Amino acid sequence: LHHRVRRIGNHVRLADLRGKYVVLEWTNPECPFVKKHYNSANMPALQKEAGAKNVVWLAINSTHPEHSEFKSPAQMKSWLDSKNAAPQTVLFDRDGGIGKAYGAKTTPHMYIVDPKGKLIYAGGIDDKRSANPDDIKTARNHVRSALDEALAGKPVSVASSVPYGCSIKYGS
Repeated sequence: LHHRVRRIGNHVRLADLRGKYVVLEWTNPECPFVKKHYNSANMPALQKEAGAKNVVWLAINSTHPEHSEFKSPAQMKSWLDSKNAAPQTVLFDRDGGIGKAYGAKTTPHMYIVDPKGKLIYAGGIDDKRSANPDDIKTARNHVRSALDEALAGKPVSVASSVPYGCSIKYGS
């Protein structure tokens, strides 16, 4: 996991985050499934819970700059601020190389990397494949469960699930 991703003005390398749990969240503010988790405060709450446990949360936007849904760094910051979001860093994968390397297909598509650099979870945020915020109440949040289990030294009981949401708007 030595991939580089462009952040505003510099790069982030996952190898530099060894020793910490890292959540990778593919996001797009225009996606109804992303809106479900942000407008309900579900994603910001999860980001804050993770941050309080010393988990690094990286929100990644792989939307191609020429796509109508592309957001500039300032637009992403404004949107995240309006949602009271708390990722440690927002990354821009303009050429889609990182998203494609991970096989990210949807927004949101979630990954958890353990302190040794091993991928311990990949898939949807939860088990309710809908854009309806009311479904959050009865959903099993796979990301929260995987982090809780891993941080407690237990094996992750659901290490993968089918991601759901909007397709990532990669360039050609």
